[in-house]
Amino acid sequence: MSRTMIKPATGAQGKGTTRKLARYAATLRYEALACFVLGLLVFGIAEAQQASWSPDRNVEIVIPSGAGGANDTSARIVQQIFQKYGMVGAPIILVNKPGGAATIGLTYLSQFRGDGHYLLNGAINVLTNHIIGRSKLHYSEFSAVALLYNEYLVAVVNADSALKSGRDMLQRLRADPTSLSLAIGAARGGTAHLAMALVAKANGIDASRLKTVVFQSNAHAATAIMGGHVDVGIILAAPALSASKSGRLRMIGITSQARLPGEFADVPTWKEQGGEMDFSASRFILGAPDMTAVQIAYWDSAFGRLVRTEEWRRNLDKEHWVSNYLGSKDTAYYLGKLEIQLRGALFEAGLVK
Repeated sequence: MSRTMIKPATGAQGKGTTRKLARYAATLRYEALACFVLGLLVFGIAEAQQASWSPDRNVEIVIPSGAGGANDTSARIVQQIFQKYGMVGAPIILVNKPGGAATIGLTYLSQFRGDGHYLLNGAINVLTNHIIGRSKLHYSEFSAVALLYNEYLVAVVNADSALKSGRDMLQRLRADPTSLSLAIGAARGGTAHLAMALVAKANGIDASRLKTVVFQSNAHAATAIMGGHVDVGIILAAPALSASKSGRLRMIGITSQARLPGEFADVPTWKEQGGEMDFSASRFILGAPDMTAVQIAYWDSAFGRLVRTEEWRRNLDKEHWVSNYLGSKDTAYYLGKLEIQLRGALFEAGLVK
């Protein structure tokens, strides 16, 4: 068996081969370096894209109620300001999804996991639906974005009512919780019902025995009170003030901890009339589940700029909304505390065990 021996090159031939190998090795090093640099660039671009996320198509703000209510009104104001000042570099579309006391709108939002193009303009029924078992969706499954404002509730009576103050109302209810008919808007377990339950609790009254009459809206409740069909109504501050200006209703108590300024300065708090409490309707923004940190940061910045505009402040004054803006992290904490308060109110009203 023969073997072929490969001898190392010598002389000029060896030197030429060595130079070729050196050039080849240098080429490999340059190619490796180029690939490494290219990789860094691609990775850097991807990181930059994530860090500077912004909407690249239509943004939907879901309104879990019909047109014309407070939820719809506030969402339209947000849309107008965002677009007027170019704060969001994409069209804003409002999508009304009424039904199920916000469960339909929340279910719709849940379909867009991780997508920062979908927001919901929420109210406390987003929380109460889960507490009373109406919905399996919990607010914490979604991305907390912002608390926009709060709105207090006012007890109103007919201008000719024998009830001259909140104290008169409470005295009657302490003696017999069923002695007065109480008008509430929308549904049992809604904002008005819970406000009345908390007023009752603060004054040692069994809220589960209150004689509540449910109306379709604040406006319908106010009309019934003006017509003398019910004794007391619990409605939002803005419609309460508007109805009182007609001279057919009187405001006898507000759920704020301290008196509000301006046109509400003469309306006493419940604390002044026998029991301390602080309760309001909250309007907040939720995003789709599992939004990324950069998506939430984008909306933090956008809403932070929105609430600093003069136009937003004018609308707060016009609608008698209380400015209480919170960013995403504080909103998540706020909703956790609110859930505890709502669970207690629902318990007092006899709606949960």
